[in-house]
Amino acid sequence: MKEYPQLIVMLTHDDMTVHNAAEVFEECRNSKAGYFGFKEEPLPLEDMKKLFAAMRDAGKKTVLEVVAYTEVEGIRGAKLAAECGCDILMGTMFFEKVLEICKSNGMKYMPYVGDITDRPSVLHGTAEDMIAEAKSCIEKGAFGIDLLGYRYTGDAAMLNKRFVSEVDAPVCLAGSVNSIQRLDEVKEASPWAFTIGSAFFDGAFGWDICEQINRVCDYMKEQQ
Repeated sequence: MKEYPQLIVMLTHDDMTVHNAAEVFEECRNSKAGYFGFKEEPLPLEDMKKLFAAMRDAGKKTVLEVVAYTEVEGIRGAKLAAECGCDILMGTMFFEKVLEICKSNGMKYMPYVGDITDRPSVLHGTAEDMIAEAKSCIEKGAFGIDLLGYRYTGDAAMLNKRFVSEVDAPVCLAGSVNSIQRLDEVKEASPWAFTIGSAFFDGAFGWDICEQINRVCDYMKEQQ
């Protein structure tokens, strides 16, 4: 039986780590989500390391998503993730040097694809080009792909479904999953995982963040 998409809780808002991320995690450390992460900005490195250590102590898999599009920024982000002992590096465009850092530090690498601008990110391009790019990344050694599906300027639901069906590797649908309708679309696309960050802090699925996390986890297990 195929597993349901995994929720990755991002302690972020508008593609930036929230200032009280450590306090929020402590409130949610016993939630049903097995994956937690945040962005490379703006917490100091020592605070990042302490927070990731707390996540590991709670039995969570850890993710750093680096919102960066140049090789220099990608390498810096990969080194940050390695120093923090992360399980997965998400984001950056694909670069061989970033892949090398991930492999030498036992991290899984899930780069972005497409033409991405701004922060919060906006995704441009065609499904065909993004699928071809993803296949190339996987052939070169990436574990999977970080697809900014709901940041797409075109038909996001179409892109997500087609991308997951045609890319034979783990896909994470990252960003702007902020409604029950989109949760249903994620179920239909059936990726390996999806992220929610801002929507929890905006109260899109309730009031208390921990209750929202559990509600989403339970909802994804339900049969459509």
